Amino acid sequence: MASTASDKVQQYKDSLKRKAEQLILTGFPEKIVLLNEILESPILNVKDLTNVHQKVNIPIPEPVQFNNGVVSSCSDEPAPKRQRTSSESTTTNCVEGTKVLTLEGGPVSCNQTLSQVIRTVKPHIKQLVEDANLLKMWISFMIPKIEDGNNFGVSVQEETLAEIQSVESEAAAFFDQISRYFCSRAKIISKVAKYPHVEDYRQAVRELDEKEYLSMWLVMCEIRNRYCTLHDIVTKNLEKIKKPRSTNSESLY
Repeated sequence: MASTASDKVQQYKDSLKRKAEQLILTGFPEKIVLLNEILESPILNVKDLTNVHQKVNIPIPEPVQFNNGVVSSCSDEPAPKRQRTSSESTTTNCVEGTKVLTLEGGPVSCNQTLSQVIRTVKPHIKQLVEDANLLKMWISFMIPKIEDGNNFGVSVQEETLAEIQSVESEAAAFFDQISRYFCSRAKIISKVAKYPHVEDYRQAVRELDEKEYLSMWLVMCEIRNRYCTLHDIVTKNLEKIKKPRSTNSESLY
């Protein structure tokens, strides 16, 4: 039973090594060409960032008028009068905003252009994490046992492994960046709903959308660059990665 499990583990290692080498030699070049095409596509090649703006579905209510200290709206119905207390006459008015119970125009949707961009970028982030993890295991399986001398090839393996681990961590952090964008936009939208007359909050939504679009473009560039870097460093050191230690007979000649 133990020998069967051991055979299966060895088969897994061998298949992983073959898959990793094929990924480096053919998969990465194809991926780099594909990412370059996506970066040149209309969805990620918007020159004017105002094209990513989306109108916030929160109307500006009618202004409130003050007549002899009595608050009234612009409608024909008079506002109810109430007795002013002594504390109100001595304290200054403070802006508390509008209590939001419901939105007249219905729900405020996400920015559709940004949502499409994120749907385009996310699969490539996930794929980069998976590919980096595959290469990490591939190199880990080929690191020889620890012994004295002739460790230059092992150092090459360790340096390459550290670079791959860095790429994996950075790619995983891109997902956190996407979630932070939606949280930040939701907070600003809630401010727009509470203070609908303040134009700065509406402008903040537009600025945040522009920033996120540029961030997603940079993420795609980083993914492409990371694939190029991994392909370059592995192919240049492929011989040392696969055979980190030379035999004694080779060192004599």
